[in-house]
Parts: sequence; C-alpha cells; structure tokens
Amino acid sequence: MFSGLIAYRGSVVSLDRPQGGGATLRVRCEGVERERPQVGDSIAVDGVCLTATAIDGDVVTFDVIPETLARSTLGTRADGDCVNLEYALRVGDRMGGHFVYGHVDAAARVLARAAEGQGERVRIERVASLESATPEKAFVAVDGVSLTVAAAGAGWFEVALIPETLARTTLGARPAGSRVNVEADPLARYVAAAIRTAATSVTTP
Repeated sequence: MFSGLIAYRGSVVSLDRPQGGGATLRVRCEGVERERPQVGDSIAVDGVCLTATAIDGDVVTFDVIPETLARSTLGTRADGDCVNLEYALRVGDRMGGHFVYGHVDAAARVLARAAEGQGERVRIERVASLESATPEKAFVAVDGVSLTVAAAGAGWFEVALIPETLARTTLGARPAGSRVNVEADPLARYVAAAIRTAATSVTTP
C-alpha cells in the first residue's frame, strides 16, 4: 500500500528483456539508507508496485512480468531514465495522499499541458476502461503521484500540478505525446465495477 506522495527519485540502471517474456529492471534508488528495504519488500516505481529481488548498495533489482509490461510504461524505460519511487507505507505513517495500490490500470498518453497560475494543467488520455472511475474531483495516481481529477470529458481528464509536484516528480518532464501510468482510485474502481455488475444482472433475462 502506498500514498502517492513521492519523496524519492530513482534512475534506471538497466532493463533486460530475456527470451520468454518479462524483464529484469535495475534501479538506482534514493532513500535506501534511510528506508532500509529488504529483499521481498514492495517499492512503487513510477506507480507500479514491484518486489525487490536483490539489493546491492543503492541498486535494487525487480522482476517485471509480462502483464505489468503490457499495462505500464516500464517496458519503455531506458538506461538513465528518471523514475518516481515510493517505499511501501508502514503502520503509523501519516496518510497525506490517497490509498494507492500500485496496480496500474493503463498507460495513457499526455495530450497537452499548459501553464496555469504557479503550476501547470495537464490533459491526459482517458482510456475507455477508466471512464467511470475518473470523474471530476476523484483521486487518481499518475506515475504514482497522488492527484485530483480537475476536469474530465470525452476521452480525457485533467490534473493541476503545483510547483512542488513539478519539481519533485517526473511529471514536470512528461511532454505531450509521452505516456504515463494511470491508476484509478480503488474506491472509485470498486464502485464502478459494482454498478456494472448490478446493471448486467438487471438486464439479463
């Protein structure tokens, strides 16, 4: 479980794609000395919950299965790319964002971005599977960052980024045309699924 509040950054050391599918991802991670992760711990990389399989100094290794590669942007990461990092919440940690599982729903395109006040307004593709789970003012995690849907329309939603988010996370460097990982608020996802199930049961003879 994560909060979507990004305190650390990482840089991709390597992404190996062996035959048979999947990948091995190695990331140089900030915060290793302070957080002291162990093999088997969960760490969110650009919003994707991964399990540490090896730790060598500040370099953490993860296995990335084909399902994760298909749903997220991790398969497109190259050596040196910067990524958002969040270590799993501990009991008693302050909850300042929203509950983020690290179960990315889809990789979506950044459609546009524009200056707004001290920050920026970013428009992101609203893929069909997320239409009902990303209404205006709902929570959403974008590359693991806890955000609020500022506006939504047919095929898109927008988030407003404050200067702190632009400076601290990778979202300040995601131009139009790039892709980001999107995870709908778990509560919104479950409600949408329940409504679909109820509607199906009513219409089924």
